[in-house]
Amino acid sequence: MINVLILLAVSVVLVPRVDSHRPDWLRRFTPSSRDDSNWLWSWAWASDGTVSIVDRSPPVTFPARPASFGAELIDPLLGYVIPLASFTAPCPYDSHNSTERRHPFDPDPVFGCPDLCVSDGSEREPTDTWIALVQRGGCPFVEKARQAQKLGAKAVVVGGDRDNPDALLNMFSERDASDVTIAATYIKYWDYVQLSSMIAVSNTTHNGLKTLSLLISTEYSAWEWYSPIITFIIILLLPSLLTFITLLIHRIRAARAAQRDRAPESVVHSLPWRVWTGTGWEKHEPLFVPADMAAASSQDVERGLDTPNASTSHDVQLPAWVEQQMECAICLEMFVKNDRVRVLPCYHLFHIDEIDEWLIHKKKLCPICKADVTQPRRPPTDHHSEEHAAQPTASTHVRSPSTVAEPNERTPLLQSPGRTSDEPESGS
Repeated sequence: MINVLILLAVSVVLVPRVDSHRPDWLRRFTPSSRDDSNWLWSWAWASDGTVSIVDRSPPVTFPARPASFGAELIDPLLGYVIPLASFTAPCPYDSHNSTERRHPFDPDPVFGCPDLCVSDGSEREPTDTWIALVQRGGCPFVEKARQAQKLGAKAVVVGGDRDNPDALLNMFSERDASDVTIAATYIKYWDYVQLSSMIAVSNTTHNGLKTLSLLISTEYSAWEWYSPIITFIIILLLPSLLTFITLLIHRIRAARAAQRDRAPESVVHSLPWRVWTGTGWEKHEPLFVPADMAAASSQDVERGLDTPNASTSHDVQLPAWVEQQMECAICLEMFVKNDRVRVLPCYHLFHIDEIDEWLIHKKKLCPICKADVTQPRRPPTDHHSEEHAAQPTASTHVRSPSTVAEPNERTPLLQSPGRTSDEPESGS
């Protein structure tokens, strides 16, 4: 999925841009009318073009946008622009011969809405290359193009309306428009007003009508011809892409949480280790770091809090249980000769390869006592002394064995609290 999007993006960047022509090999497989191609053209990103008045120096150029229906302008089209309102009028309506209007809208020469007829009775020559000029509103865009085509125009320029003066629309047809064979383009409202005013004061005439020489051109980018399929692919892949992004964020958070539970390699590799010779330990590294190094590590690296520094510059006396460890708690095997053993801060011993794998990739806690290996080392304690220290002390009322009298025949079986065996019974 992601690879497809990457390949499409790379192809868009690497394909060289073209001026106004599609490649010849692509033109053979593409009909001249966009409505004949497929319904995806209604989703295509619109290409931009220009409408230029060439009989002015310098030429006056307006931005334009071709319609999604009608003919494509492979080459720029040069012709005389004539407003339909200058020579057309609504066709006379015969109520006796027709029971209803042909169109649900009223004919209007300014908007170019059918049905329009030539008011002066003179028809344009079929060989004349002239361009119709109408304004948005009154009827659909495709009906304006049909009316201009019926009157003999080679193209139609549709101007914007006052409600959306700066909008540059992409004109399209909701129904079949394969019968439209002329080009249609859209310009902004104020450009339409300026073009109409320039025609009104023009000295150029054609068949007795004021006009100007207009050049319509379309500028296509290299990727514009692939925009329908790209849009369709993006719509299909968008849910999958959002799901992938959500899973990616979840995995990143889970990886960070797992990383916080592991010990850094530098900390693990700095822990002391021993070599078992079969009868004792050799290559014994100091279990306590010097005081100057311990001072630097006397802070909790995770919480940023000061911790008691229990390290000294010399070895302390270790309890017997530390030296008596002969088995690895991970693999449950006895230490054999030449085994390398890692000594954790809690003084539990493990095979160095096994415990390093556990601390670096699993947990930073001792598998036995769950002590954090990233915390500073603390002095060892004897398990037996801890058990004795945890037992409650005897009551102060109980006398030591040296002060308790030996029982005799006068010692009662049950004694009252606070009374000793050497005190005589009352009444005896």
